[in-house]
Amino acid sequence: MYNKFDVMKKEYNFLKKISKQVRYETIKLVHLTKTAHLGSSLSCIDILVASYFSKNGLKNNVNNLKNVKETFILSKGHAAPALYAVLQKKKYISKKVLNSYSKPGSFLEEHPNIKVNGVLVSSGSLGHGLSYAAGLSLGDKINKKKNRHIVLMSDGECNEGSVWEAAMFITGKKLKNIMIFIDCNKWQATEKTDQILKIEPIKDKWKSFGWKVYEINGHNFKSIDKIFNKFNNNPIPTAVICRTIKGKGISFMEDDNLWHYRSPDRKEFIKAKEELGIK
Repeated sequence: MYNKFDVMKKEYNFLKKISKQVRYETIKLVHLTKTAHLGSSLSCIDILVASYFSKNGLKNNVNNLKNVKETFILSKGHAAPALYAVLQKKKYISKKVLNSYSKPGSFLEEHPNIKVNGVLVSSGSLGHGLSYAAGLSLGDKINKKKNRHIVLMSDGECNEGSVWEAAMFITGKKLKNIMIFIDCNKWQATEKTDQILKIEPIKDKWKSFGWKVYEINGHNFKSIDKIFNKFNNNPIPTAVICRTIKGKGISFMEDDNLWHYRSPDRKEFIKAKEELGIK
């Protein structure tokens, strides 16, 4: 007998499995290349996985410029290793290309660029992704197209004035086909986010700009999948405050800002691999 709860459980277990694999690949990339931003990548992996693999998430033709239906913009471009690992799982890039990350001559740089299949916007300088999505959405309105635009941002990125200018523009032009995920891991490069600029109460700020705002556990696949379903029916743009943990998934990295810039040595890499249960 058909049981929808069994189907949902199977799907969420699948997402958890993919998430562990993506975490491993992300940690391996950073370990082998001695690059930075591992903690920031780990905090948003579950959002990325749910966006690309869940039932109500993005379909298989994301960021296709020849036939734009759905776009995904990683505005917090420093989480590029996590995005690349997801793109490899979705077959946008090969394993060989993934393993070229940050090596001489590779186009898989430490921040995404449009040379990478599946990447629509070169990002890294924070605060630009939402403005790009605003332009796409305005074009949709003019051309009467029903596309969806998803932007993944960071809480520290909301320090940028361009974010709030775009937020006002989007509601002012009555654009509704944009959803942002804000990865609120409470850390920036050197300090707690709220110690640098007073971002909280971030939910109230986005509400005051005319957005439909949800606040969820950014590591809960069920919650993220439900948001996609609600987004389709919202009459105004959607902002999702995702409460996350920097370094999520690895016990000795969680909520430790040391891992914003540091890369794991061999011993730490092996320990992380064991925690993930990767053979």
